[in-house]
Amino acid sequence: MSSSTPVGSAERPLRVAVVGSGPAGVYAADILTKSEAVKSGELTVSIDLFDRYPAPYGLIRYGVAPDHPRIKGIVNALHKVLDRGDIRFFGNVDYGTDISIDDLRTHYDAVIFATGAIKDADLNIPGIELAGSFGGADFVSWYDGHPDVSREWPLEATEIAVIGNGNVALDVARVLSKHADDLLVSEIPDNVYAGLKASPVTDVHVFGRRGPAQVKFTPLELRELSHSKDVDIILYAEDFEFDEESDRQIQTNNQTKTMVATLTNWIAEQPEDLSELTASRRLHLHFLHSPVEIVEDAAAPGKVAGMRFERTELDGTGNARGTGEFVDYPVQAVYRSIGYFGSALPDIEFDHKKGVVVNDGGRVLDAHGTHVPGIYATGWIKRGPVGLIGHTKGDALETVTYLLEDRENLPVAAVPEADAVVELLDARGVQFTSWEGWLALNAHELALGAAATEAGGSHGVEVQRERIKVVPREDMVSISREGVTAQV
Repeated sequence: MSSSTPVGSAERPLRVAVVGSGPAGVYAADILTKSEAVKSGELTVSIDLFDRYPAPYGLIRYGVAPDHPRIKGIVNALHKVLDRGDIRFFGNVDYGTDISIDDLRTHYDAVIFATGAIKDADLNIPGIELAGSFGGADFVSWYDGHPDVSREWPLEATEIAVIGNGNVALDVARVLSKHADDLLVSEIPDNVYAGLKASPVTDVHVFGRRGPAQVKFTPLELRELSHSKDVDIILYAEDFEFDEESDRQIQTNNQTKTMVATLTNWIAEQPEDLSELTASRRLHLHFLHSPVEIVEDAAAPGKVAGMRFERTELDGTGNARGTGEFVDYPVQAVYRSIGYFGSALPDIEFDHKKGVVVNDGGRVLDAHGTHVPGIYATGWIKRGPVGLIGHTKGDALETVTYLLEDRENLPVAAVPEADAVVELLDARGVQFTSWEGWLALNAHELALGAAATEAGGSHGVEVQRERIKVVPREDMVSISREGVTAQV
């Protein structure tokens, strides 16, 4: 190929690597392929999508509760993008070990990091290190069958506290309180079903620092709580405080109005005598509670015995302040679900306070605040873990727009041939998976679910199982790669 061949021409497409195959990464790749420059024929692109996991979809597969039917729609949309054939998928490739920034810059004209955020945000209170204190994100990884976490989870508590008022907190609380048999219709892994089935839990308490009008979850998440069988929802009148800012939010935000209406209807319908509730499990929603300390068990040092909160009150601005009143709850486990936090990427400047790659609108910056040519970010690793999945589309559009504006000044890949990356990974012994491999793994998981259904149910429960998720990484890789070989 002539060195004078312009980048972005039919003979020499603009080569772009996207690191991360969750919604942020897939949306960025899709937006790039559908840009006006590409549609007009002015530009051609060649995009490779890398992911550290053998399967695509990121937090859609490993960060969303399995009983969320609406997620199927998002998966279907991502599937359509990757199934077109114009974006290559390389799974089981870890950035920083299997492939470096120098490798990517050698083989691609531009790199977009879309690695998301998978760690729990810190909650710095006494007792956070006690046995029985967990990160909600870690629990989510377990019940979603993340390949790199333990297959076991210590579900020994009868009373549990969940700290947080976002969607993840409600997911954690719902899965903890829901009966395992009712999760069999989802893609729950068998080891997770077994763990939840043996759980002795009777009460799950969810605590928020502010009032009902300031919660961060969505109406859909809230309504899903009421769908759990044999689980009573309990609310407390003293937690229902509304100030002028709350009233303004209720009047101007339909989502807030819907959630407050749902909560007030629930408490109005609740019997005054809670002993009249008959479910075997109870899910308590508390507001105006700020976590102060996880209390250690005096009889069993090192273990959780309770949770101490300071009661709060609204301050007129939508925020809360302490009242000086403290309350204790007897619990044997605490799950903090106060948000996700990004992880640093090798050789990329990182803001350890915000948990994001240092960037300006998606242009990744160096230690001096200068854009690193050809390096970009999108999604949660760019702006932090805020907003819903749909917000990543606008975020990706911003990043891709900057990339296209910069394309005349991008560093030119020294080895732009598409097959060179495959040769590099093969030479290093990286057992990477492909889109065709994912289709094989997907079919395998669906077949496991169908087989359990045809056998008259699963675990003695007659229920249709759409999918049984494969958990071990080595099994995922083996099924993916052998499936491709079988097709050939």
